Amino acid sequence: MVCAGLAVAGEIRYDCLRFVEAALASDPTIAEARYGTVEKREKIEALKADVILPTLNVAMMVGPAPGLKESVDSWGDTVDVYDFSRMGPFWGVQAKFVQPLNLGQYRTGKRALEADLQQKTFSIENQLLRKEVELQTYYYNYLLALEMKRLAEDAKRQVDKAYDQMEEALDDDDPNVTQMDFLNLKAKMHTVKEGVTEADLGMKRVLLAIRFSLNLQEGDVFVSEDTVLAPRTEKLPPLDEIRLMTLQSNPELKQLSAGLIAKRNKMDLAEAKLAPEFFVMGEFEYVKSWAGNRSVLQKNAFAEDAVNKLSGVIGIGLRYRLNFWKYWSDFRSARIEYRGLKMKEAYAAEGLMAKAEEQYYQVVAAREKMDALKESLKASEAILKGAAMQYDLDKSKTGELVSAYTQNVNLQKDYLFAVCKYNVEFAELIARMGWTLKDYRSRY
Repeated sequence: MVCAGLAVAGEIRYDCLRFVEAALASDPTIAEARYGTVEKREKIEALKADVILPTLNVAMMVGPAPGLKESVDSWGDTVDVYDFSRMGPFWGVQAKFVQPLNLGQYRTGKRALEADLQQKTFSIENQLLRKEVELQTYYYNYLLALEMKRLAEDAKRQVDKAYDQMEEALDDDDPNVTQMDFLNLKAKMHTVKEGVTEADLGMKRVLLAIRFSLNLQEGDVFVSEDTVLAPRTEKLPPLDEIRLMTLQSNPELKQLSAGLIAKRNKMDLAEAKLAPEFFVMGEFEYVKSWAGNRSVLQKNAFAEDAVNKLSGVIGIGLRYRLNFWKYWSDFRSARIEYRGLKMKEAYAAEGLMAKAEEQYYQVVAAREKMDALKESLKASEAILKGAAMQYDLDKSKTGELVSAYTQNVNLQKDYLFAVCKYNVEFAELIARMGWTLKDYRSRY
């Protein structure tokens, strides 16, 4: 687990990468999804265990048994009869087993289960990528909320200062300041206060999401290592490279490939079950009594008489399923699933590369908009400086100053939103290529 960068007196600091990795490590849905692979591994182990003697029954009994004595029957023949006056210990064991000779079906089933496990693994990878985009969105929205809160509070201070100055000027009967200027400024106060309220609300909402993602305790305070919202510095690869990386790394394509293998093996397994199955069947029985034969105690462990017994049988059998149509239906169903997935494979790669290409255009457009707003913001700052200088010379220029300041604040807000959008769109592009943030940064 990746820990926070710094923790002092309950304050926890993260940069974007550490925040993403720490949140993923504590996310219960990801842990639950990963646990799902344990079940599939157990199915593979169960299949392996089922290969060796899948049917094995062993029975054992211990008890007293009568001895034997010689007697002459009515025909004058000497025979052994039970002698209950001479009891002795008795032990017997009986075992039956059936070993199918279906190694091909075992290998096919094992490959199908392993491919199914791969499918689950790649599905989790895709889930991780989607979660990374969500977490990066939280992080950059936090920085955006931080900037908006600063901007709103600064605007409030500036307007309050202008309000106090105009009020003093009116009290001093300054001819350059009119009551109408004062009322116009006062009418804009609600917009500034509304901006402060919205910035504060945005900060609270994004902090709730962050605290839940990190599972922070009551006394912990989240603080980002980044103090300002700035455009991402990672390199944007060329479009051809993005398409190639998507084809090589996208977990959805890997999941589809594993799914095809699983469906193919499932179809082969269903086809194999249409044929009869051979198996080896055996039985073993051993009974031993230590009661003796009335004259001597029988010490030979393999001597046979009316009580002692040693027998066994083994042979090859053939089993044919009479319900042929049921297994034929299973085979047809598996074949239809495989062919359907095979058809999907034909366009899946192109579709995913097209999505990555579309996202590339989104990133480029977001960057161009961000750069254009940055240029406009520089011009707005120059206009604001000029309006402030004119206001110092002529107090009647209040309207021009307020207009220039309002334009500058709005452009700052638009620029910050554009930076946040660019950063989030970039995160989406990384995910669509099939890369984690850590792997992407290690390459670029």
